[in-house]
Parts: sequence; structure tokens; C-alpha cells
Amino acid sequence: MTTIATMRTLDETRGAVRVEDLYDTDIGDLWQACTTPERLASWIARVDGDMRVGGTIQTVFTSSWTGPARIEVCDAPHHLLLTTEPGTDDEGQIEAWLTEEGSKTRLVVEERGLPMRHLPFHASGWRVHLEDLGRSLEVDGPVHPEGWSSDAGAPGWKERWEELTPTYQQMEIG
Repeated sequence: MTTIATMRTLDETRGAVRVEDLYDTDIGDLWQACTTPERLASWIARVDGDMRVGGTIQTVFTSSWTGPARIEVCDAPHHLLLTTEPGTDDEGQIEAWLTEEGSKTRLVVEERGLPMRHLPFHASGWRVHLEDLGRSLEVDGPVHPEGWSSDAGAPGWKERWEELTPTYQQMEIG
């Protein structure tokens, strides 16, 4: 598992974070891990709501971020696009692409529309999320059994995020 995270400028105030990793599982399994509530809860977020294109879901991430997202595209098992906090000043997008590479599957996730000053924090956060996905696939279950809430992130997630964040704060934004 070698998660790669990069940051780039979209305009003078907003940017994007892109992370990717290659997982030792088939595309169908990885798609399920990224789209079904039970599997999502084992590594990144509790999700409920209208799980279809055009539907709105409510999320509570292991990072403690909580909010709505609208499903814009769900092209199984290759492409998912969500609009986060739709209709607000904080509206953004999270997009995921899955690609088969032999018996493995590459996952690329990009979050766009972030304030520039937040990019290092989201880059380290997404890196931890993708690392957690890898561990969840390895153990075939949850990686944060201690739980989390909108008030407090998962302790293991937060510890790793705090460890990685200084590195991303020192990185150039492309």
C-alpha cells in the first residue's frame, strides 16, 4: 500500500486534493467497499439516506466531518461523483474512479472546491482514509472499532492525520 496524495490550485481561492492507491482486490469488491453503507462504515464514514443518483445522503466521517452529499454519478463499478454540502458556499465535489490493473484495482479520489488553506489538512486526511481502506480490506472488517462521531473523530484516524499533516503543510501546491 503506497498512497499518493497531491494538491493543486483550481483558482485564486479554491483547490483540489487527489489521492490514489492500488489495492489487492478485484474491482467489484472495491466498488462495494466504496459504495455500500456497511462497508463504508468499516473504514471511512457512516452513511444513510437516498443511495441513488440524485439522492441525498447524510455522512459522518471518521475525521468527524458531518454533512450532506448528493449522488451525481454512480457508474458501477468505475465512477462515483458526489456534491458535498450542495447549495451552500461550502459546496464541493468528491469524485472516485476505479480501474482494474490485473488482479488488483486502482482507486483515485479527488476532492475539489476546498479553500486553499485547507488543502494540506484534506490531503493528509484523504491519505489516512485510503490507508484505512487498505487495512479494512486486509482484515475484512472495521478498522475503527472504538467508533467516532461528529464531535470527535476516530482516535486512530486522528493520530495518523496529526502525524501526516506537517508533511503536507510543507509541500508545494501545484
